[in-house]
Amino acid sequence: MPRVYIETYGCQMNVSDSELILGVLRRDGYVAAAEPAEADVVLVNTCAVRDHAEQKVLSRLGELKQVKRPGGVLGVVGCMAQRLGPRLLERVPQVDLVVGPDGYRGLPELIARARGGGERAADVAFKAWEHYEDVPPVRETAASAFVTVQRGCDYRCTFCIVPMTRGPERSRNLADVVREVTDLARTGTTEVTLLGQTVNSYHDGAHDFADLLRAVGAVDGIRRVRFTSPYPTDFTDGVVAAMAETPAVCEHVHLPVQSGSSRVLKRMLRRYDRDRYLDVVAALRGAVPGIALTTDIIVGFPGETEDDFSETLSLVEQVGFDDAYTFKYSPREGTPATRLKDAVPDDVAGERLERLIALVRRLARQKNVGLVGTTHEVLVEGRAKRGGFLQGRTRTNKVALVPGPDAWIGDYRSVRLTGTTGSTFTARVIGQELAVVG
Repeated sequence: MPRVYIETYGCQMNVSDSELILGVLRRDGYVAAAEPAEADVVLVNTCAVRDHAEQKVLSRLGELKQVKRPGGVLGVVGCMAQRLGPRLLERVPQVDLVVGPDGYRGLPELIARARGGGERAADVAFKAWEHYEDVPPVRETAASAFVTVQRGCDYRCTFCIVPMTRGPERSRNLADVVREVTDLARTGTTEVTLLGQTVNSYHDGAHDFADLLRAVGAVDGIRRVRFTSPYPTDFTDGVVAAMAETPAVCEHVHLPVQSGSSRVLKRMLRRYDRDRYLDVVAALRGAVPGIALTTDIIVGFPGETEDDFSETLSLVEQVGFDDAYTFKYSPREGTPATRLKDAVPDDVAGERLERLIALVRRLARQKNVGLVGTTHEVLVEGRAKRGGFLQGRTRTNKVALVPGPDAWIGDYRSVRLTGTTGSTFTARVIGQELAVVG
């Protein structure tokens, strides 16, 4: 049987798409390979949000072409493939195919052509109808699963490449999503994460995101519902109420802010200002006690002054985020922000990023130290990368390292948090503590 190796970069949507790609190819007889050197076909699923991500992929392609077998296929798929299209074939001659997010259904045919006669090809056409409803993804884990409910984006943030790489926004039918989640629950999945570029703008023509949360949360066997990434002003009263009233919905929201300055937010073409964002934070905290909030922040956006950056720092302190993904602004070809004047020097942006990271880490550590000694339910996800521990995750998305047997993987355990590194926790299963003391 032919073997395929898929290497994934970027967001949860790309992880979900890699599972989908494997589902497409499995129907054509492919099985997964553990290493690229073992594969007849190597696919790199890419991210285009920042230049660094693309440079990393280009470097990796240089390595992968060294292990490409005679008659083998090296392909680039995903957002970087969509952005560069046929130019990537010219730039890296060893690449045989380039396929965007809407072209995965055609992968078996394109691979067959490349293997049969060396025909190189690119498919980067947008297909507004494509949701891959008939393709069962091949998922790595059983207890938790990503479920894509929306593809594409209609927002036009001036810094963002996503509308160019993912196409227009379209949502799956609610009934199709519920059917997929029901099938997952029947096979042992208890936690699902709903995915979309602006997931809470979901609307299938008859149902909105509030309806979707309630419907998925009502599926028998589903104990946890997560979602990412939402857009701040798409948290309608109905969505907030659905979060509060659906027990399965977890007490964590990743709420991208990008900047704490209303002036910068306007230049970014975000659909809120500082005060409106803070109103959303207040609404979420008022409806969902104990909710954890994480965010995305860009520093060094064109025209950002020291006063603008100070407003970002003050917003971070005011909100008290549990964590934040922080980045220097990365110009993306074709986005409106590249035409803005007043570029921030790289050394200035770098120094601001260091200050922001220090603040985020300090606040997160303070919050996490305060949680030591508290009890939580964790879903045991698997073996941790170090220390011989199991890794579990709380409903508020805190990671806890727990000693215990592999038999616990996929199950839920009540734990007491015993310590923190500032970002992750050590913990013991309640009852296990007594055994240790005895």
